[in-house]
Amino acid sequence: MRRVAFALLLGVGGLAVDAQTPAPRAQHPRGYVAYRSTSAVAIDGRLAEPAWLSADWTEPFVDIEGEALRNPSNLTRVKMAWDESNFYIGALLAEPHLWATLKAHDSVIFRDNDFEVFIDPNGDNHEYYELEINALGTTWDLLLPKPYKDDGKAVNGWEIAGMKAAVNLDGTLNDPSDVDRGWTVEIALPWKALGELARRPSPPKDGDQWRVNFSRVQWPLKTVSNRYEKVPNTKEDNWVWSPQGVIDMHRPERWGYVQFSTATAGSASFRRDPSAAARDYLHAVYYAQREFRRVNKRWAATLKELERLLPSPGIWPDSLSVPALSVAGDQFQASVSLMARDGVEHWHIRQDSLIWKD
Repeated sequence: MRRVAFALLLGVGGLAVDAQTPAPRAQHPRGYVAYRSTSAVAIDGRLAEPAWLSADWTEPFVDIEGEALRNPSNLTRVKMAWDESNFYIGALLAEPHLWATLKAHDSVIFRDNDFEVFIDPNGDNHEYYELEINALGTTWDLLLPKPYKDDGKAVNGWEIAGMKAAVNLDGTLNDPSDVDRGWTVEIALPWKALGELARRPSPPKDGDQWRVNFSRVQWPLKTVSNRYEKVPNTKEDNWVWSPQGVIDMHRPERWGYVQFSTATAGSASFRRDPSAAARDYLHAVYYAQREFRRVNKRWAATLKELERLLPSPGIWPDSLSVPALSVAGDQFQASVSLMARDGVEHWHIRQDSLIWKD
C-alpha cells in the first residue's frame, strides 16, 4: 500500500523512512474561493442547483507526489459553496469502470475506489477531519487529533453530526460488460459539526481561509467471471487537488486553502497566505529534526547542527528573521519572526508538528 493511514491502521511497519525524510520547501498550495449560496442545495448527488452552476471547478487533480510526475488517467475536479448552515462539496470523477463493494458505515473505504475530504479549520496540523465515500455512497468519517507520523490515533467513533452525502452514477455499478462515464458526489457538512474543534468561527467570516484537501484513490482492476477484481500485487493511485509532495495525505501543511466569500460569485480574488514563508521554514526545521533524530537518536540542540539538512538560507525572504531552537528532553520548539503587514508575528512549531502564532 502507498498510504500511510492504511499502513498504520493495519500495524504495517512500511513507509517509516518516507515519514522521516525532510520535505523540500513547497510551492504555495492551491487555493479556491467558495461563495455563499443564496438558494437551497438539495443533496442528491447531481450538482444541478444554482449554487453549483455559478461555482468554478477546481484545477484537475494531480498525482499525490506532484503534478510533474505522472498524469492521472481519469479526470477529477471539485466545486465548493457554503451557507449559514453547511459547507458544500461537489465532485466529478470520470470513471470507465464503476466499482464499489463496501456497504457498512465506517468501513475502511479506501479499500474501494473512493473520494476523500480533509479539513483543518485553523491550519495548525492538529484536530482535523477526514471523510471518505465510495460509489455506493458508503461513508467513513473520522477525527485525527494529530497526524499519524506524529503518533496520532484516529478517532473512528467521531461522527460528522447532521452530514448529508449522496452519489449519482453515470453508468452501471459493478458491471464489466459496458463502459461507464463516471460518478458525482454531493456533500453537506454542517458548520456546527465542523466547529467542534475548529477553534475559530464556524460558519466562517467573509475572507476566512480554512485548510482543505481532496483525494481520490483508484485501484487497478481486472475482470474475472464477469466481475471486477483488484489486480494482485499492484498499488493504488492517489490523485489529489493540492499535491502533497509525498505519498501521505496526513501532512496538513500541504493542503490547499479555501477562502470563504460573501461577495457575488466570481468577483473575489484568492489571497495567498502571508504567513507561508514562516510556515515553510518551520516545517523545514521540523523535518530536519526528524531526520537528525533518526540518525543520531536525539534532537539537534542548535540550528547549526541541522545546517546540512535545511534548504539554503538564501531561499528564505527577508521578512523572516530571528530563528530559534530550544530542546528539552523529548521535546523541541522552533520559532521564527515574520515581518507582516500589521507588525511582527512570532511563529512556532514543536516536535509533534503543531504550528501556531503568538
